[in-house]
Amino acid sequence: MIVTLTANPSLDRTITLAGALQPGEVQAATSAREDAGGKGINVARVVAAAGARSLAVLPLAADDPFDVALRHSAVAARRVPIHGRVRANITITDPAGVTTKLNLPGAALDQADTAAVIDAVVEACAGARWLALAGSLPPGAGDAFYVDVIEAVRGRFGHDAPRIAVDTSGAALTAVVADGRPDLIKPNDEELADLAGVALEPGADLADAVLPVARRLVPERVGAALVTLGAHGAVLVDADGAWAGTPPRIRVASTVGAGDSSLAGYLLADLDGAGPEERLRRSIRYGAAAASLPGTQAPSPADLPTGDVPVRCLA
Repeated sequence: MIVTLTANPSLDRTITLAGALQPGEVQAATSAREDAGGKGINVARVVAAAGARSLAVLPLAADDPFDVALRHSAVAARRVPIHGRVRANITITDPAGVTTKLNLPGAALDQADTAAVIDAVVEACAGARWLALAGSLPPGAGDAFYVDVIEAVRGRFGHDAPRIAVDTSGAALTAVVADGRPDLIKPNDEELADLAGVALEPGADLADAVLPVARRLVPERVGAALVTLGAHGAVLVDADGAWAGTPPRIRVASTVGAGDSSLAGYLLADLDGAGPEERLRRSIRYGAAAASLPGTQAPSPADLPTGDVPVRCLA
């Protein structure tokens, strides 16, 4: 089973335009949709769509309208009661696949709320293979919140604790790499460079440019790094080697949730016992599938592109 934590869930509203976004102008939308979102929920939806067991933990008030969308998503969820409402994230896409995002702040968590969320995650992790800590942190949680979750889970289960993947950015990622020793992190190239405090080598192949930066962290600080590169594919770096994969050609509909689907694909491949190259291929296929779907839809195995995903060894 894969357990996910979404500390800062969002109601994802996706608006599709007939032409390019024109700031300051009035434009008509051709369609709109709403999805129960947040990185951990997105990962859980993809895992469930593949027929694997998942459980999404999230803070959610009993009367929050978000719960309607969450129930429609058919994701098994453990709700931790809080005050306040889930935020809304607005995504605007045009026919060329250009995406503009407006992310609102989430409901603030107090000390009792954060303790309750941690307790719920620990309880959910009994027998789990992976725990994915995914997304931004809400106001009040503190930058070290994910570190606290990791310590609580490993303190409770010891050697039987699930492996832990982290997909976040900024101060939260810095804290978890400094003190959490996660088994996997999933930054994109910009988040990785920000984490390491360096600029990627200009003009270099993007996969080759991120490798030395990831090697600063793997395996000394984290077990492995899955670095997503958008249209350029992804790089996987672990203690034994490094690999780069190139995605198949797709028609981009919305890039929202593509990174979350990439992480889900990697975890699903790991559940199947796949080696690093196949874990990377599955990650890239799921990311490409998500990018080809409108809104924040969870790709199923039937949505995966059939094109080749070449993987080369970097080191």
